[in-house]
Amino acid sequence: MTESGVLRRLLRRLPRSRILTDEAELSLYDSDGLTLHRSAPGAVLILESSEEVRFAVSTLAEARIPFVPRGAGTGLSGGAVALAGAWILDVHRMRKIIAIDSLERTAVIEPGVINFDLDLAAARHGLRFAPDPSSQKACTVGGNIAENSGGPHCFLHGMTTRHVLGIKAVLADGSSITIGGGPGTAAVIDWRGAWVGSEGTFGVTIEATVQLIPRPQVVRTALASFSSLETACQTVSAIIAGGLRPAALEILDRLTIEAVEASVFRAGYPREAEAVLLIESEGLPAEVEEEAAQVRQACEAHRSIDFQEARDAASRERLWRGRKGAFGAMGRIGTDLYVLDGVVPRKRLAEVILGVQEIGKKHRLLLSNVFHAGDGNLHPNISFDGSDPEQKRRVLAAGEEILRLCVDSGGTLSGEHGIGIEKREQMHLVFDEEELQTQRLLRLAVDPEGLANPEKVLPTGRGCTEAGFRSQQHIDRTEEIL
Repeated sequence: MTESGVLRRLLRRLPRSRILTDEAELSLYDSDGLTLHRSAPGAVLILESSEEVRFAVSTLAEARIPFVPRGAGTGLSGGAVALAGAWILDVHRMRKIIAIDSLERTAVIEPGVINFDLDLAAARHGLRFAPDPSSQKACTVGGNIAENSGGPHCFLHGMTTRHVLGIKAVLADGSSITIGGGPGTAAVIDWRGAWVGSEGTFGVTIEATVQLIPRPQVVRTALASFSSLETACQTVSAIIAGGLRPAALEILDRLTIEAVEASVFRAGYPREAEAVLLIESEGLPAEVEEEAAQVRQACEAHRSIDFQEARDAASRERLWRGRKGAFGAMGRIGTDLYVLDGVVPRKRLAEVILGVQEIGKKHRLLLSNVFHAGDGNLHPNISFDGSDPEQKRRVLAAGEEILRLCVDSGGTLSGEHGIGIEKREQMHLVFDEEELQTQRLLRLAVDPEGLANPEKVLPTGRGCTEAGFRSQQHIDRTEEIL
């Protein structure tokens, strides 16, 4: 079937206004939140129902046209960027919360439901959807499933995969599949776990059953300020080593503080601090009171220069406003922002952060840090001018060096943003060729034609010769640390 034939068939079911082919319209879809990688799609189909998704995928499959599922486009690894002439299947209008079962504590939703909207709906039942990315008010749950997104409170409650019970999806040939289900559903093979985090390379999620949890009885939020970023990191290690498990442990460095306080997200963070540590405890009144007291002791033992506690919901929201708005505030520093995503062992947090800062200086870049300190998930932010090719080259070089540093420390390439385009050539740092081939075979078994989100996640060839050595080096280093 020719492309014109495909369009004629699509027009039988979709209005012309939801089939985008104009160059100017397509340019709006040429990147996700990571603007370093741009590629315009062959076309964009704006879909509003499961039936439309099935019809669109079947039509594209018959013509062997690859496709990329896309929600809000807030991803940060290039996962929603169309490569190899792929068309984008935009499902952001599929926003129905089909059902909330307060007894089973589940919700059945379409993929375009905004994360924050789901949480608000759950709140009316005394429940919550725990995963809370910084883009919570914009990102879709379907996108969270594709990337296995995290967020500040995932330190206590776990990543998105822990909260997804079942998925209905359309595979690359247009066939439908149901994976998992409600509470108590079990299978010999965990296909649900394979789907979550697969970055759209298996097909399109059209419905999900997610787990909700009770809203906590008590929440205590505090902000500790430090005279050095290293000391803030050491404090996090001490809190966890002491057996404490706060709901969230987030660090922002001085440059981030300055950007936040000069923006609409200002939160009253001390401008004289080199770093602030945002801490939240939740649970039953007695346990929260005890944990909050021990957290404060740990901060004071590490010479915090200030410690403030939220007095009420308004002051708690104020403290979180700065953290949630940090990436947006960085727009005051540069026209473009590269938000990296690597994971390191917590006990090496301070050491690696110092190394990250040195890499920024080496490449003459403006680098700031805001990250999920509790689970060692770093987010170095590089502010730059994307129109300057030489500066862009230095940004990419620094990013690769930072990822290598994370892996060499016993960590890994991603905690929540996914691999996408950004890190696919670094997959050899973590996996040897046999392991990568296993992943290729799984993908081939599900999508033999390679139509679902092509050229993502798995390496395209660069750096293959060093794969075995790097993988063994990573394994040896990890065993040494553990």
